[in-house]
Amino acid sequence: MPRIGPMSSANHDTLVYRLAQILIKLNQGERLDPLALADEFGVNPRTIQRDLNERFAYLPLEKVNGRYRLDPVFLGKLSTRDIERFAGLAGVRGLFPSLGDDFLRDIFDRRLQETMLVRGHHYEDLSGKEALFKELEAAIAACRLLAFNYAKADGVKRYMGVAPYRLLNQKGIWYLAAVDGGKLKTFSFSKLTNLSTLDEIFVRDADMDARLLRDEGVWLAERQLKVRLLVAPGVADYFKRRRLIANQVIEEERGDGSLVVSAEVGHPNQVLPIVRYWVPHIRILEPVELQAELDACLKAYLAVPPQQWDV
Repeated sequence: MPRIGPMSSANHDTLVYRLAQILIKLNQGERLDPLALADEFGVNPRTIQRDLNERFAYLPLEKVNGRYRLDPVFLGKLSTRDIERFAGLAGVRGLFPSLGDDFLRDIFDRRLQETMLVRGHHYEDLSGKEALFKELEAAIAACRLLAFNYAKADGVKRYMGVAPYRLLNQKGIWYLAAVDGGKLKTFSFSKLTNLSTLDEIFVRDADMDARLLRDEGVWLAERQLKVRLLVAPGVADYFKRRRLIANQVIEEERGDGSLVVSAEVGHPNQVLPIVRYWVPHIRILEPVELQAELDACLKAYLAVPPQQWDV
């Protein structure tokens, strides 16, 4: 993969150059030593730690013997363009790089920046749907109402007069966040067809924008469910290094190294898959009904003889 050369001596361009180089190294499977990176780029080691732990919090990084690497499943999947884009997005807070590439100029155009929220790894194949994606971007930027067909489990439904707010990428899958009938909803991009941009203009609701920026998942329920978890010492570092649950907050770090983690979620499915993944190292403290539901599911699973599995 070609290297991205230095942009300028300005601080913001230096940041993007550094982030791009680190991403290239990760994408090529290198195991990165923070001290060596600090020496290479002439910055304080704390700066590199911030790059890895905060700016790249959305990447599936693993820390092994003090060195960082990209989860092998994702190796080689980033193109040079992806790397430039991720580097720009990672440094966007207060730092707007003056890059010449048209692609990056689009990213930092205020109107288009407000159409998207990228969370996780955007690997969904949009081949053949590029025009639909661009039409949604344009409608969001222009505050134009939409009409479209949407494939649901019980059949296709036609939506009319939907106000689009953001294109949201959650763990590689694109969603349209929009207001329908006064309620904020998410629609899977791949299930949208027969899109029409209407002439009617809508006024953006600041509260809806605030919700989208605050909530980290795609479950946009009117009432949030507060969940508290107990994380065992052996896996606590994973939860300290990255938010593994939407809206995760570390409430307490106990003397034995365990953590009490809380999150406000729109649906139990924002939490249960993570808890199942980390069994037996995590338990649900509140609500107790959710732990009981999980226990019942696990017991039912264990009660099924292997010979009855449909494999």
